[in-house]
Amino acid sequence: MRMIDIIEKKRDNKKLSQKEIEFFVKGVADGSIPDYQTSALLMAICLNGMDDEETLYLTQAMAASGDQIDLSPIPGIKVDKHSTGGVGDKTTLILGPIVAACGVPVAKMSGRGLGHTGGTIDKLESIPGFKSGLSREEFINSVKEIGIAVAGQTENLVPADKKLYALRDVTGTVRSIPLIAASIMSKKLASGADAIVLDVKVGSGAFMKTVDEARRLARAMVDIGKGAGRKTVAIITDMDKPLGKAIGNALEVREAIEVLAGRGPEDITEICLTLAGKMLELAGKGDFDTCKSLALQAIGDRSALGKLKEMIKNQGGIPDVVHDFSLLPKAVHTKEYLSPDTGYLASMTSDVLGVASMLLGAGRANKESSIDHAAGIVLLKKPGDRVEKNEPLMILHANQSSFFDAAIRQIEGAVEISQDKPKMPPLILDIIE
Repeated sequence: MRMIDIIEKKRDNKKLSQKEIEFFVKGVADGSIPDYQTSALLMAICLNGMDDEETLYLTQAMAASGDQIDLSPIPGIKVDKHSTGGVGDKTTLILGPIVAACGVPVAKMSGRGLGHTGGTIDKLESIPGFKSGLSREEFINSVKEIGIAVAGQTENLVPADKKLYALRDVTGTVRSIPLIAASIMSKKLASGADAIVLDVKVGSGAFMKTVDEARRLARAMVDIGKGAGRKTVAIITDMDKPLGKAIGNALEVREAIEVLAGRGPEDITEICLTLAGKMLELAGKGDFDTCKSLALQAIGDRSALGKLKEMIKNQGGIPDVVHDFSLLPKAVHTKEYLSPDTGYLASMTSDVLGVASMLLGAGRANKESSIDHAAGIVLLKKPGDRVEKNEPLMILHANQSSFFDAAIRQIEGAVEISQDKPKMPPLILDIIE
């Protein structure tokens, strides 16, 4: 089999066989296929696409390119969750404890963030002492003992995806539904869960900018899950405005704790209850309405908050952080951003606010950048709220006051004040079963 023949076949918009796709992925993983040929095939896929069967074969081959986690020692149905990312997205920190408190094991492998703010692991590591680097034995034992573990991904989890993504990033082939779906779902399949709930974000702060794009990606991923024998559901959620009020690692941990204590912002609480309800439904805990009620009960009786505390303690962190926010990193400097006019806050562009938070130190501009866990933004107003001129709209947090000017220049382009009250889109835009 020759790589040139595979490239020419996809160039001519013909379907690739399972063996051809497996040959390609193996060659990417072991380095036997040069980057220029890999890039050529990626561009052909980007231009001509892949059908459902090709996309499934690609996903399965990528999942098999490295470690595959065996969760069978953990009793019960294991449900995984993935979010396509967004500004202020701290859902894993909330969902994991809720679902575990309802008796469904949560064995979650998460990554670090590149861009706006940190990933789930970066957020958790803002808790003093928290250990995300668990061995496979520690990971499995933690879930068996307390029902939950959230750990960093192993270096050898889907190595083919790491190489492909690095090339996609520099060859203009990132925006391909089959390649995006295979990248996400290969990691989910390799992580070993029995069922998968996908939170597909759409809007200015998300990778998918339109609902149609988000639906296409959601459908592709659900079809992959079904083809691989995993129960899979996708929920399309709005990311035109930040989720919750906190953007930045320690600030988002604090907000996640507030949600689990029953006093968090309505938007993130509602999305987390919906996602938790679907996770519990896939685990066989009842119909969706029953499962959503179970999730709400876990917040109301504080069992979910207790489960978060238990997980933090089990992974070496200071568990009292759930009661004492002073234990979290705190920025030396804060600065208010004031409303430029009187009226209604019409929009607060998520991706621009995300860049502003990165400029304050909350995210990574590149892989070598370090994260300041204390930096970020706390929103005092959300789109739809009435505001007065010079009223504080948000508070910026940084450990270097010199970072404020660049962040504020970004924010000035993110905030729009209108004299008419804007109509807000629903939080949950669609559910793809």
